[in-house]
This record gives sequence, structure tokens and C-alpha cells, in this order.
Amino acid sequence: MDGSVRPGAVTPGWRPPAEPLLVLLKGGGDLGSGVAWRLYRCGFRVVILEQAQPTVIRRMVAFASAIYEGEMTVEGVTARRAGVGEVADLVAGGIIPVLIDPEGRSVADLRPAIVVDAILAKRNTGTRITDAQLVIALGPGFRAGRDCHAVVETARGHFLGRVYWDGEALPNTGIPGEVGGMREERVLRAPTEGPFEALAAIGERVEAGQAVARVAGEPVVARISGVLRGLLHPGLSVRAGQKVGDVDPRGERRYCFTISDKALSVAGGVLEAIGTWSCRGLQGERDGTENPNHR
Repeated sequence: MDGSVRPGAVTPGWRPPAEPLLVLLKGGGDLGSGVAWRLYRCGFRVVILEQAQPTVIRRMVAFASAIYEGEMTVEGVTARRAGVGEVADLVAGGIIPVLIDPEGRSVADLRPAIVVDAILAKRNTGTRITDAQLVIALGPGFRAGRDCHAVVETARGHFLGRVYWDGEALPNTGIPGEVGGMREERVLRAPTEGPFEALAAIGERVEAGQAVARVAGEPVVARISGVLRGLLHPGLSVRAGQKVGDVDPRGERRYCFTISDKALSVAGGVLEAIGTWSCRGLQGERDGTENPNHR
């Protein structure tokens, strides 16, 4: 009872692609970047779409940071802020282009074989199953077979990284995943609305009670001791209660600069979905099991 759908006979007339496929990711946060990184290393051509002001927390492992910095390298893979007209040359040169395109209008211009919605908005913000030959969505807010072809589970736990060809991922609980035995305690939140100012840097050791940032002059205080794993880009305007940082109680500085186990697990699910499609097409059959989320 693994909750997946086992593909059946190969779709009649199906042939494997003759050249590396173009994969377009909507969202370059830490999970989307983990997917992009793994796809790139497997030989896919990758393009990322982002907002003009990404609100990523784990900025050191997020290709979305290229929007602010111009270029961002994560574990040996480099992404660069670009326009649609620069995509072909950058991809040919081994660079992942990051486009400012929150509406996803570039999908029609670039005509990717595969679209991955990695926005993680917990709802569908505009992705359609007709956007590409294969459309994959990460996390809750999508129904496979209606909004996309496949959904990859993003909730920490037993089902993380599983591919669902029918139904939906586990619903959002609003409770942060456990890291080093901590959940909500590790999250830094804005005490009020206003401009965000950093007082510490990602990778620094912080102590419980320490002010690590300010919002409109009010301190953002760490509730636990550990390493500052993520922090919002300085200067952004935030709302009260918004997540602006993350303290890792495990205290391993290198975790701040390497892709997480969760991101790599989700990326594995995306690769499974692509492999299923590229080897067999979208024709499949149930293996007698159901999505475990529908019991």
C-alpha cells in the first residue's frame, strides 16, 4: 500500500526524447531550488520563474536569490537573473536563467516540455494541466488529473517525496515541520508590519533571547539557541506574524549552505514522475492501491 500509481503499458507510439528536455520551474525557493539543482545535475535544461521581490528564507540555497544578487551559486550550480531573450544562450552555457515572471507568461514563449509548480502557496495560483506535456505540482492545493498530471508530497514524515497520479497531497496543517525536535519555536516571525532589517547573518550562532532582526524598529527575538539557517532579504516590507527567519537547533553551520534532505526527497519525487512519463508516457493503471491521503 504505497499510495502511488504504477504505470501500465507504454503509451502507443511513445519514444524517448532525442535531446535534453526543458523544465520550467515556477518558484526558486529552497525546495524549488533543490528540484532545479537535481534536474540540472541529471542533464535537464532548467529555467526558473520568480517574483520581483522573492520572500525566500533559506537564501543561501535558493536560486531565487539571483533576483537580488544577479547571480547565485548553490552547491556548484549557478543561476543568473535574465530576460526571456537570454534564456537560450544561458542554458547552452550551463547557467540556470531566473526570470521575473510571477504570472507565468513565459510558459507560452518558452514552451517547456515539463512545468513544475514549486511556488508552495498551498493553493493553485494559476497552473494548468495544459501548460506542458507533463505538469507536476509540489504540495497541497492541487489535484492530480485536474490541475496537473502528478503531485509530489512535501509534508515531512512517512509520505515525503511520494508521487501521486491521482488526488492531492496532505493538507497544510499550519504547523512548521520538526527540525532538531523543534517546530514553531525555531521560526522567527515579524512582531509588526513594516520594513525588515537584519541584525545577524545566515550561518551565525544565535542564542535564545537574542535580537536577530528588526521590523519597523521592533526586535525579532530568537526563542531558541542554534544557527541562523535562514533570514529574509533586508529591506522588504513584511506583515505582522510573517515568517522572516529560521533558527536550526542542530547547530550545524554547513546545513545553512547545503540543500536539505527534504528538498532532495521532493526532487526525487519529481524525477520519478519525469522518469515514469519519459519512459512510459502518461498511460498508466492503478496497482490496486489508493492515495493514502484519501482513506
